[in-house]
Amino acid sequence: MVVILPKSTIRAMAIADDDITIRHPAVAGTFYPADAGALQDQVQSMLARSTEQTISVKALIVPHAGYMYSGQVAAQAYRLLQDKEFAHVVLLGPAHYVYVEGLAAPSVSHFATPLGLIPINSQAIAGILDLPQVSVSDQAHAPEHSLEVQLPFLQRVLADFTLIPLLVGKATAEQTAQVIERLWSDQDTLILVSSDLSHFHPYSEAQKIDQRTSTAICHRSETLSGEQACGCRAINGLMHCAEKRGLNVKPIALCNSGDTGGDKSRVVGYGAYVLY
Repeated sequence: MVVILPKSTIRAMAIADDDITIRHPAVAGTFYPADAGALQDQVQSMLARSTEQTISVKALIVPHAGYMYSGQVAAQAYRLLQDKEFAHVVLLGPAHYVYVEGLAAPSVSHFATPLGLIPINSQAIAGILDLPQVSVSDQAHAPEHSLEVQLPFLQRVLADFTLIPLLVGKATAEQTAQVIERLWSDQDTLILVSSDLSHFHPYSEAQKIDQRTSTAICHRSETLSGEQACGCRAINGLMHCAEKRGLNVKPIALCNSGDTGGDKSRVVGYGAYVLY
């Protein structure tokens, strides 16, 4: 259930209740609309244009650029979640702005978007803080777009859910996989990795690079590099789990910013994948 709250109301709630601490949107109005109605309409329109598929879902890999560039690719993956029930979402993505050693969780109680508040699963986060590669850093989460741009999609396709948001910095596949395994739970938990593919190559060159990367992902490679995907460390950790658990990987969509209105001399690649 999405409850749309104006920012003034969210701030008032934070003042009125000392137990509510909020990570406010950092890229509303740039990566996606800041107006709740416009955002809701855009997300719903992208979902409606996506192909309906029937497939079981345990994990997704989705891109995280501005909606005008990668939103439709992301929507292709999120369409798979419609009519499915997940009580918890483990969301992992790269830290673009603040150096993170290992993985960083937030300390706040809620993440906010123009569509409302999402409760953080503090109990789940507390359950991984004993791992040496996990720390708490609100500083790293504050400016980060890689997780934030996924939230309005989740708010549209899922009912009530709690969020476990983690920024993956300098961490091995095994370290990341250990965290994911700790949070894996059962069928009511979705694992969601946020990552774009190659960055700033000419259009035709990027197509070749991204096709090779896409093939590697579908073969559950645990050795992706930052040149292949900015969220490589989160993907590698997820693939470590997928190999262990025998999950299949299916490509959902693949394109780049040159296909969606960007300059074809320097493009960014976008791919969406489902693990089942």
